[in-house]
Amino acid sequence: MSAVPAVDIAGLSLTFETGDGPVYALSDVNLRIERGDFVSFIGPSGCGKTTLLRVIADLEKATGGKIEVNGVSPEAARLNRAYGYVFQAAALYPWRTIERNVTLPLEIMGMPAAERRERAKTYLELVNLAGFERKFPWQLSGGMQQRASIARALSFEPDLLLMDEPFGALDEIVRDHLNEQLLRLWAKTEKTVVFVTHSIPEAVFLSSKIVVMSPRPGRIIDVIETDFPRDRSLDIRETAEFLAIAHRVREGLRAGHAYED
Repeated sequence: MSAVPAVDIAGLSLTFETGDGPVYALSDVNLRIERGDFVSFIGPSGCGKTTLLRVIADLEKATGGKIEVNGVSPEAARLNRAYGYVFQAAALYPWRTIERNVTLPLEIMGMPAAERRERAKTYLELVNLAGFERKFPWQLSGGMQQRASIARALSFEPDLLLMDEPFGALDEIVRDHLNEQLLRLWAKTEKTVVFVTHSIPEAVFLSSKIVVMSPRPGRIIDVIETDFPRDRSLDIRETAEFLAIAHRVREGLRAGHAYED
């Protein structure tokens, strides 16, 4: 276990001030994410999963408590380019080729063109998109576009990969395939992954740690560690261990709703 975790959160809260009064998004969140973990946030809609991910990314500011990313503030981590962010939609520019979408962060960083192309080649191969460099986003399926988005997030080689429901809009067959590919990617890169999902099977299949959250204001109800082998396949979803963890997640979600009533 690393002395400095990837993410360390203590007593974190976040309140949005609105014209209709305050909205309490997060309350007393305590969480430690070790380097190399694959952590999924799961909870009902509006529970603050994405908000918590955005606080880690310094896209939202906590209004109480403490958070460190790689031992520094989220702002310092962002300026250090410590993380790549994958959004719910692929967010690719339609007028740029897949290669030029992947290299966009590198262009902004001022990296030489030859090195940018080499990085794009490396990470497109890693997400099984070799040969699609000259295609445009509209020529690729939704799943392929999301893989290109992942390659872009990895292109500047961050320590941390933040993923906000990246497969939520895809059909189940494509989603299952991308889940398997993402696990292989995690094993190859040894990145720390923080992943937001609404799907219990997806959270259990992918994660080394599952964070179950309550309805707003988002609190952590349960943190469940799994011990599946990294080279697992979808068949593991039929095992007693998998079903027991899925049951615990489901019970935690029910308990969170009961707590709110």
